[in-house]
This record gives sequence, C-alpha cells and structure tokens, in this order.
Amino acid sequence: MRRKIAAGDIATISVRRCYAGVAKAHAVDLNLERLKNEILDYLASSEFAVFRSFSGGLEGLSLITWDIDRFPDYRQFLDVATRVGVKLILFASREMSEEEIQELVEEVEDAHLTREERREVDRRIKDAQRHVGSTCSLELAFNYDSHLYVYEAQPDWYEDFLDLSDEITAAHQTMDGGGDGLGGYYSAN
Repeated sequence: MRRKIAAGDIATISVRRCYAGVAKAHAVDLNLERLKNEILDYLASSEFAVFRSFSGGLEGLSLITWDIDRFPDYRQFLDVATRVGVKLILFASREMSEEEIQELVEEVEDAHLTREERREVDRRIKDAQRHVGSTCSLELAFNYDSHLYVYEAQPDWYEDFLDLSDEITAAHQTMDGGGDGLGGYYSAN
C-alpha cells in the first residue's frame, strides 16, 4: 500500500500533515533523502540489527501497514518494535530511475491520446523526470508473531508518477476494449 506523508524541504504538492504530525495550512512534499539519512542515523545508534532488504521485496506478502498519515514519525513505529522485543529491522530504499521514465514514455507512445491529454501527460512525465536519482520509496519492517509490520513512505511526486502509470495502463485496456484516449481514467491532478 502506498501512503503519502510530508516533511523536509518545502515543495508545493498537496498533503495534509507535515513530518512532525502537525497539520499544515499549505502543502509540502516529503524529502525522502533527508528522512532516509535520519532513519539510518537513528538505527545506527539503536540496538536494532538492520537488514538491508530490496525495495519492493515485500510486495505480495501479507502486511500490516503503519498509519503514516496520522502517525508519520518513524520513531513511533520503531518504538513499537522495541516494546515487543524485536531486534531485527528490515530497511529498504529506492531511487527514481530513468528506466522507469522511459518505460512510461514508451507506453504513452503506444496510447491513442488526444492532443490535450498528451500535453498533460508530457507535463506530468517532465515533472517526474526532475526527480530521477531522488529517493522515491522508503520501507521499514519487522516480523512479530508471524506478521510483517511495515512503515512505508513515498513522496507525492512519486505517487503522481504511479497514478499516471496506472492511468496509461488503464487507457491501453480501454483501447483494447474498444474505447479511445484516457476515457474516464484520466485525471488532471
């Protein structure tokens, strides 16, 4: 499950909470690079053993996800692990890659979009391209009583990229089913 939170350096994107959990009047976007370094420093000074896992390696598993919208502070998540006696924390992070952008561009090339839809899609791809090399996903997890508990953070710009990818995929499915363009799946976020 992908969840949005906000923190770090200010960039205008829509989010309701800041990293400290205080409601914000305006929008900010999460700086995952800064958060990643802070988490790694915190883990290095803790009693946890840290297992560096592969980002996305938890997909398909039965997960219990942390409510990052209402409780964005990773220290609260790690405090739960401490209280139940967990010693091993899984940590994963991933950077946005140029390959992800190119795959989406190729999908867009095959989609039959109107000029207006194409212009909006190109704008959103260009926005995502600015973040190539930036951390786009952080995962902390621990196993307790045969359940995997997960703290996952992704910035809004990556959420928008994933939404766009889903919209293009849906447009292809609509085209295969006889529709054209992005149909009812298109959103000008």
